[in-house]
Amino acid sequence: MKLLVGLGNPEPAMALNRHNIGFLALDAIARRHGAGPWRARFKGHFAEAQIGGEKTLLLKPQTYMNLSGESVQAAAAFYKVALADIVVFHDELDLAPGRVRAKLGGGAAGHNGLRSIDQHCGQDYWRIRLGIGHPGEKARVTGHVLGDFAKADRAWLDPLLDAIAEAAPHLAAGAHDKFTTRVAHLTAPPKPEKPKPEKPKPETNKDRDDGV
Repeated sequence: MKLLVGLGNPEPAMALNRHNIGFLALDAIARRHGAGPWRARFKGHFAEAQIGGEKTLLLKPQTYMNLSGESVQAAAAFYKVALADIVVFHDELDLAPGRVRAKLGGGAAGHNGLRSIDQHCGQDYWRIRLGIGHPGEKARVTGHVLGDFAKADRAWLDPLLDAIAEAAPHLAAGAHDKFTTRVAHLTAPPKPEKPKPEKPKPETNKDRDDGV
């Protein structure tokens, strides 16, 4: 049994912040796989779903980002979910927008949600890093992360969320590499068509050099 966690902040005004892409990913998975109603449990919004034939737990901590670990630890302890069976979706500054990477363990890299989970649960859980891009200057990071996705971002964000939802059965089965491969395939731009070779023109009398 897997526990899928989406990170974000609970304020309605923050719903479309780049920092809330973890919530958006979990909502997409819940819709696609017919998750039960969200309930207030474990200091978060909690639901259950059958994903790829596997019972899967879904959790969106409502503690604000820097206390996310309290919610994750409570749910994992209640259901006796092993640390390696916890999968956390979070925003990643160091990935280009729309790129996805899966990683087991590691540091928090300045992410307050991950730091809190590390403190309450340990580090050896799976992280699904969802690229939001870097604004280019350190002074602009906070505004970028806590800013809303722009309208132009929907061109890559909507297909990404759809792909995550479709590929979620691989996470439920513990096949993290297959998950990222499937997402990359579904979000890849279409390959340009190769130009068709021109058909040779039929020979005419004018083309002949036979003295006629």
